[in-house]
Amino acid sequence: MTTTLQKTWLVTGAARGLGAGIARAALDAGDRVVVAGRNRDALIKAFGPDSDTVLSVALDVTDAAAIAAAVEAAMARFGRIDVLVNNAGYGHLGIFEETTAQDARSQFDTNVFGLFDMTRAVLPVMRAQRSGRVFNVSSVGGMVGGASGSIYCASKFAIEGFSESVAQEVGPFGVHVTIVEPGFFRTDFLDATSVVYAGNPIADYAQASAALRDFYEARSHNQAGDPAKLGQALVVLANAENPPVRWAAGTDAIGMIEGKIAGLTTELEAWRDLSQSTDGDFSFREEPGASAWG
Repeated sequence: MTTTLQKTWLVTGAARGLGAGIARAALDAGDRVVVAGRNRDALIKAFGPDSDTVLSVALDVTDAAAIAAAVEAAMARFGRIDVLVNNAGYGHLGIFEETTAQDARSQFDTNVFGLFDMTRAVLPVMRAQRSGRVFNVSSVGGMVGGASGSIYCASKFAIEGFSESVAQEVGPFGVHVTIVEPGFFRTDFLDATSVVYAGNPIADYAQASAALRDFYEARSHNQAGDPAKLGQALVVLANAENPPVRWAAGTDAIGMIEGKIAGLTTELEAWRDLSQSTDGDFSFREEPGASAWG
């Protein structure tokens, strides 16, 4: 069962890529959209001047004051926020030893803490409404780690754990949280204007680093995923009565996650006896599948 009442969306990182595709799909569906990004002129160029259905706001998700101002502007114009899309972020790719501590902090400031702060600012609105949808854009890299993705995947793994936990906290208030796990989509993600590569070369990693960079550069703007179709899918999920907690986008994401599940199952079974041997001699036993967090 779905609901189709007009909704108000707030989409971060909306000037291009997945954010732009999501915002356009919501507008095409007849909804109202607050498009947010660091460059308001780019938003106006992409979506036109402010109107009855569009509001452009300047927003850097690492700026708490800008977040508060964006939410205030959205409420002043439209009176509610039904869908929050935490899309703003970037990828820092490269061999871990070739990155710096500041690289990791910068990646987490945007991808993780920016998303935390944005969610913290919007949840009181949704809780008061007793309704709302939060889409946290993770990545297949939030489920499957890989060489060159240590910092980026760590940030997306953090989003996964955060979202799964918060979903249980806000569910009683009619607020749903869905983790979006895209595979490779045809955006600027791997473009020089977006992606950041590790900048401290180490001779032992030279061949591996070069091969990884060639791999990504060859795929930039040649990815299979279509941002417009992802946007349309999120409109469907925004109107679903019982949306999923996790949603994989793209056949490549499905394949990689299926492989991860199979690998986890095999490894768990291979070491089951040793895992079970760590239980103490207590009368209390956790029920299989129960959550330690209630």
